[in-house]
Amino acid sequence: MRRRLPLVVLALLLVGCAEQGDVTVLRVANSLDVESPVHHALVRFDERLQALSGGTMRMEIYPSGQLGTERATLELLQLGTLDMAKVSSGVMESFVPEMGVFSLPYLFRDREHLWQTLGGEIGEEILASAEPYRMLGVAYYDAGFRSFYINGREVRTPDDLAGLKVRVIPSPLFIRTINLLGGNATPLAFSEVYGALQQGIVDGAENSPMSLYGMGHYQQVTHYVLDEHSAPPDLLLISTHRWNKMSEQERAWFRQAAAESVALQRALWLEEEGAALDSVRAAGVEVLEVDKAPFRAAVAPIYAELAGTPVGALADRIRSLPEAAPADTTAAP
Repeated sequence: MRRRLPLVVLALLLVGCAEQGDVTVLRVANSLDVESPVHHALVRFDERLQALSGGTMRMEIYPSGQLGTERATLELLQLGTLDMAKVSSGVMESFVPEMGVFSLPYLFRDREHLWQTLGGEIGEEILASAEPYRMLGVAYYDAGFRSFYINGREVRTPDDLAGLKVRVIPSPLFIRTINLLGGNATPLAFSEVYGALQQGIVDGAENSPMSLYGMGHYQQVTHYVLDEHSAPPDLLLISTHRWNKMSEQERAWFRQAAAESVALQRALWLEEEGAALDSVRAAGVEVLEVDKAPFRAAVAPIYAELAGTPVGALADRIRSLPEAAPADTTAAP
């Protein structure tokens, strides 16, 4: 097993290394592997940044969690010893409370509603909400809609989840969601899910088709239930320590390269998500289409509990956005 360097050691190694002669080097942490759409998007970001800046800016990408957990990389951003990081909005929830809105169940009607939100005024506000915490949101990357995968039981209504131990990320809103739906929420690290399914420690989990297939979890389950209960996006962040040192021209190059990377990531995600679903079906996993109405009704208490809070206010604004024409899935937000 690869050992992670302690946070303090990483900080000492990274500090003072962002400038190499006349070239600004942006060091970027990514928890996903080199085959992921996120990594390919970051490579495109680097290529475009170098081209736009005439070689005066470039990126140094650390994939596969080389710099530690997403939480650890956020702490490095706050220290100013790491320039950029890709993290899940679920992890950001404990740093920036407004990010918790993305953990709410059935917040988005569909993918068009998701990108209408992220690409509009509300999405920009949420990105900016990280700035007081010494980070700045740069862009959103698609992380898909999360659905349940279960071993040994067909789930078509919330009643079918009764008593099942379901792995969730350690988010209070995710835990509350699973419990309201009748399951027994079991927080576990993502790296432990395969073994937990294999050993029967949990009866199922919830995640995107990409994670179900890419992490091999489909080998340990019988059903994938397309209830699409949440869609927490991935976030690309930059430390305000680095951002504040950049000129207006550098920021313009940076934002243009970021937008182009988003367009690529979204296109790749959709392509690979469809392939992942085809692969799990071919492997014998039954993919179930379900009526989402009973699931939505079961989690309604969450929204009542959040009434009058900042997260509740954001949720109300998002849910009240009018229907929009289907978005171009290759367009940057």
